[in-house]
Amino acid sequence: MGLFGKTQQKSPKDMVQDWTSKLRKEGYGLDRQVRAIQREEEKTKRALKDSAKKGEKEACVILAKELIHSKKAISKLYAAKAELNSVQMSMKHQLSTLRLAGALEKSADVMKSMHSLIKIPEIQSTMMEMSKEMMKAGIIEEMLEDTMEGFEDQDELEDEAQEEVDKILFDLTAGELGKMPTAVKDSLPSTDVIGAAASASPLLDDDEDEEDDMRARLEALRS
Repeated sequence: MGLFGKTQQKSPKDMVQDWTSKLRKEGYGLDRQVRAIQREEEKTKRALKDSAKKGEKEACVILAKELIHSKKAISKLYAAKAELNSVQMSMKHQLSTLRLAGALEKSADVMKSMHSLIKIPEIQSTMMEMSKEMMKAGIIEEMLEDTMEGFEDQDELEDEAQEEVDKILFDLTAGELGKMPTAVKDSLPSTDVIGAAASASPLLDDDEDEEDDMRARLEALRS
């Protein structure tokens, strides 16, 4: 505590070290989230394959959309991790500047990275607080948060989901299904095609009962 009960302000060196520590901690948190999403992604892939075997069109598309969202989420987290690393490198530069000039310097690179990082929900609170501290220290200027994010073209999502379903069908049936983009989108494959693919692929060749069950499911979905 300083005079009159006021807390003494941190030195520039202490601030930079504190920011570096927080950035490193947030980076570890992002790594954990990526691993958690990847575990869920594997479960979704298995469920999608099971639905594809059973000819469940709607379930396939829903699960494919989940996969797409997972991949996009992971890509955003990796991009955020890269931005965090960029700010950490800039903080190391700030420390070297402090030793030479005794003052912190303004950084356009840090401002750009922080502007991107405050849009990431997982670390937004910490990044916004850090941005305020950096503004007071003179490293960055005032930033305006871009709120126009998160909108997705539904048609594009449908196309991506269809591609994901086609890939799964192609892998499951040794290339017999999934060749044509309309294989699942417009209608389910005919039972004759399913039967032929099942004969060609060991993945769909469990026994006659399973094939009969698949035919029954397809007929039920068509009705």
